[in-house]
Amino acid sequence: MGLLVIHMRSDIQKMIWENKVCVMATVAGGAPHCSLMSYATNNDCCEIYMATLKDTKKYRNLMANPSVSLLIDTREAGPAGKTRALTVTGVVQTVNNDQKLAEIRKTLLKKHPDLKNFFSNPDTQIIVIKATALQLLSNVTDSYFEQLT
Repeated sequence: MGLLVIHMRSDIQKMIWENKVCVMATVAGGAPHCSLMSYATNNDCCEIYMATLKDTKKYRNLMANPSVSLLIDTREAGPAGKTRALTVTGVVQTVNNDQKLAEIRKTLLKKHPDLKNFFSNPDTQIIVIKATALQLLSNVTDSYFEQLT
């Protein structure tokens, strides 16, 4: 059983904060589906923000099953053999507050200014993932697990 914590370890938070893309795994009908996603976060990195078009397999999967897994890694940032991989387990949450949605769009746009047109497309849906668990793998064999509250 993993350690129950309120706040994540600072090195994990830094890894989430400094990266811009992740792989998101969704499941529907027992079949997994992976998507490369741009993301941003709130200040404590416990909410991860993304956007997708509504008419996509990933969005349909999320509506059928809100459980997701994200993979964030350091393949490009570090030397060979020093790769760190972080699995974030979470649940998609619906945001119906227009002010909150505007703040999330602003956060996404700040981190990904090249996606301005995509974020403003009326067919684009904002996704908020509430992180519930983290598993950090360092140097192939060193693993650390945190259950978040």
